[in-house]
Amino acid sequence: MDFVEFVQQRSAALFRTAYILTGSQDSAEDLLQEALEKACRHWNRVAVADSPEAYVRRIVVNLANDRWRRLRRIGERSHDVEHADPRDPYRLVDLRDELVQALHALPIGMRSVVVLYYLHDMGDREIAEALRISPGSVRSQLARGLARLRTAVPQPEPPPPAPDGHRTAPLPQFEGA
Repeated sequence: MDFVEFVQQRSAALFRTAYILTGSQDSAEDLLQEALEKACRHWNRVAVADSPEAYVRRIVVNLANDRWRRLRRIGERSHDVEHADPRDPYRLVDLRDELVQALHALPIGMRSVVVLYYLHDMGDREIAEALRISPGSVRSQLARGLARLRTAVPQPEPPPPAPDGHRTAPLPQFEGA
């Protein structure tokens, strides 16, 4: 596969990873562009890797880590989280926003583990190899990350009953791992 084909086939998935890691479309686009530029410069090495996508995803994670460290040093991170009114019919959108904000409040290493596990369905060993940490560290970071997310994001309340007395839709579950 050449570089152009790779970008056409995998850039959407890599963008989703970048977006979840950065929380901003503009930042995600910049991050992905920089990662693809680095991959292009070394495409001969990337193309022969066991998984070129995993190789480029690692570049994305590393660049996100670097960006987060820079922002942390200069204090530009925001931790403002507004809580949804449980009576609001659009509360699931608000809860999703709160979940994303809580995810961005996690330390970047913990966030990377959670994103790779849930967004990319990677196992402990795959994540450990990608992040160059032990599988035990992956499990511990995942457990701690989920505990923080459960604390930061309130569980949704049941929707108000429909006029016929039945619930209108099943409740989403935030439990995992």
